[in-house]
Amino acid sequence: MRDLRRRLTPAPLKALFEVPATPLGQPATPGVRYRRWRTVAFDGCSSIKAPDSTRNRPSPGKIKYRLGWAGYPRVMLMALAETGTRGLLGAVFGPATDGETVYAARLTHLLDRSMLVLLDRGFDGNDFLVAVAGTGAAFLARLTSTRRPPIMAKLPDGSYLSRLGSLKVRIIEADLTIHLGDGSTLSGRYRPATTLTDHRRDPAAALIRLYHERWEIESAFYALRHTVMRGRVLRSADPAGIEQELWALLVLYQALRMAMVCAVESVPGTDPDRAGFTTALETARDTVTAAHAILPATSDDGTIDLIGRTGRAVLADLLPPRRPRICARKVTCPISRYHAKPADDDRPLTATTISAIDITIRDLQPVPESGRPAPTPPPTSSAAADPHDPPRLTRKQRILDLLAAGPTRAWHARDLARELGAADVNSFATQLSAMARKGQIHKIAKAMYMLQPTPAALHIPRQRPPHNVETIDLTLARMI
Repeated sequence: MRDLRRRLTPAPLKALFEVPATPLGQPATPGVRYRRWRTVAFDGCSSIKAPDSTRNRPSPGKIKYRLGWAGYPRVMLMALAETGTRGLLGAVFGPATDGETVYAARLTHLLDRSMLVLLDRGFDGNDFLVAVAGTGAAFLARLTSTRRPPIMAKLPDGSYLSRLGSLKVRIIEADLTIHLGDGSTLSGRYRPATTLTDHRRDPAAALIRLYHERWEIESAFYALRHTVMRGRVLRSADPAGIEQELWALLVLYQALRMAMVCAVESVPGTDPDRAGFTTALETARDTVTAAHAILPATSDDGTIDLIGRTGRAVLADLLPPRRPRICARKVTCPISRYHAKPADDDRPLTATTISAIDITIRDLQPVPESGRPAPTPPPTSSAAADPHDPPRLTRKQRILDLLAAGPTRAWHARDLARELGAADVNSFATQLSAMARKGQIHKIAKAMYMLQPTPAALHIPRQRPPHNVETIDLTLARMI
């Protein structure tokens, strides 16, 4: 079988995937369109693992440390999905070392004027957004907090016109307050940019609510990675076999989505979100293994049953309507089982029901009479912040300020971490080492740092620090 697969090459399976990789939802299907646009989204999945073989190590991006190779080689899968049905319009994959925008640029030719692209903060580069707009498609892209777009003209709904490079866009800054079922509240800030510049046809609050549809592509990756593959490692021991295997998995996934959408569209008004992917997968597996009802049945009057056995099983086991919920983000493939929750993430660890969401469009500073754009106070984090507050200092700047207060004082890494309130001692030690390599600070002894070393400080004897948890963490960080 291996030799036959190699003779076949990945090309036939890739061509087979491109046949059903088309929009699946009809214009009247609920959740497929926003006004006249079909909503689609880009995203990448880098948690697919390949076998640890000699041929796979350099190609799919195996992690390399100073002491050798570690972990399974990873494959980056980039997909363009229809958010309403979670069907795929295109996919590319390759080494996980390349960035997401590199792969997404290879799929922009699939966009057209009938689509509205939803993008997260990883795709807010000017060149990529210009390429998306050049296809005729509209986009709604969330911007990172570090960007400072100019205010060209303020609109009545609180949004404003701006420019990202050579592209004219409309930017919305909104504060969200989420009320949870347990009585607690969460707050955050969204700043999307869009080519939909008419605030009358596309109100700011409506676009903020629409952005949530981008997360449907995450459900598509979950169905592929965990429901179909069940977290398993791919089988092929060479890159050509991995490519062939992935195209086969994408063909299977798209065929199941086609059956699910065809079934729910037979009942007008049914949202494709209610179709259970696990139900469709298990029914299709039982049908193939039992070799029963594989071909569509034909009634006495010659009518063909287009829904089929898989579709009927999906309709018989529809999921309840979507419940708004929220929980903390989790690493798909964590390095350790004891993964710590980020200190600035106040979301609950388990899924919690959302009772209400309040959206407040921020009223920004108007354009001055001189006509020159006024600077926009950028949010310093995902949490809501007062634009009049002074900007927060980065950790690097805080380290430099602390060392500058006593230029000739030698600091131990654990003392610096304690003084600055750094919870993750390992990452703090890594940052200190990186700053020392760049010449921003000076490392005068083991885990000892200062801003301006003196001749006496350069001859400090290396003392063995006491054995405690922080010392062990620093030692492990240096060994890695």
